[in-house]
Amino acid sequence: MARYSSLISNRHMVAVRFSSMGDVALTTGVLLDWHKKHETMFTVVTRAAFAPLFDHHPAVQEVIGLLPEELSGQVQAQVFHALVLKYKDSPLLDLHRNLRSAMLARSWRDAIICYKKMSVARRLFLWSRGRLYGEALRALNVPQRYAIGLYNEKEVPPAEELRPRIFLSSEERERAASALASLHASGPLVALHPFATHTAKTWSMEIWLRFAALLDAAGIPFFWVGLGEGLPAAENGRSFIGKTDLRQLCGLLEQAAVLVTGDSGPMHLATAVGTPVLALFGPTCREWGFFPSGPKDTVIQLDMPCRPCSLHGAGTCSRGSVCMTGILPEQVLETLKTML
Repeated sequence: MARYSSLISNRHMVAVRFSSMGDVALTTGVLLDWHKKHETMFTVVTRAAFAPLFDHHPAVQEVIGLLPEELSGQVQAQVFHALVLKYKDSPLLDLHRNLRSAMLARSWRDAIICYKKMSVARRLFLWSRGRLYGEALRALNVPQRYAIGLYNEKEVPPAEELRPRIFLSSEERERAASALASLHASGPLVALHPFATHTAKTWSMEIWLRFAALLDAAGIPFFWVGLGEGLPAAENGRSFIGKTDLRQLCGLLEQAAVLVTGDSGPMHLATAVGTPVLALFGPTCREWGFFPSGPKDTVIQLDMPCRPCSLHGAGTCSRGSVCMTGILPEQVLETLKTML
């Protein structure tokens, strides 16, 4: 309780999360919730590529976006030393808990607050095929695990209060609407994101194209987003793949009625702009804490004894990734229709 009271009195904190995009996006609702309750303003330290996620965020007064060359060796040590000197009177909120953030926290002069990463519980859950720690892991999603560093485990807000939030300007919304104007005429638009950090966490492009053909046959307009390769040239007229920056991607996602995706960063971006998500989960699972948290979000997954098979969806599968290929495009289409 003493620590909690001390944190409430601080009107400025430094929040650190270097990567990845989805994890950084998931911090936005936690910062907003604490700001609303206690008027605290935050300086966010992250990678430069993810800094735009905090544009117009009411709880963020400054974003320090670090370039790759600033996150290694002697240069990193100098950057961290400068941060410690500049913000020595503000608590550090470590929302990463990796070696790099620990190096920064080691020299911090004020309170150091870490989130509950639950690494051991996740590994034991994986090792035991779901027999150990399942209830504890399901009790808290990742934003709630971040929030434990601010509250305590018994007082962590419900997931809906910590839902990620990205704030778009009216100009960003207008540009996105204009970019999609030619596709909007025939009904609510569906966004398709066919990529993931690890290929096992999404359909192959062949299956995505089968699903796109079903959408065409059903008269459901759609467009493609993300970063990756493999989309045929014939789809270029409705493809924004590789053509947007992070803010433009968020603008396009907000214009969609639903985003269909695997377990990916844009899944969290869609939730953060209020767009319902239809997410396909294969090698990963709810217990890792990354299920989408929007009120209308829907997850399709298969009940298989070999799921989950890894912490991040990496590695190979001797069964041909049947946890993903077994999710049929026709099944996803029927679910999508109910969402629309």
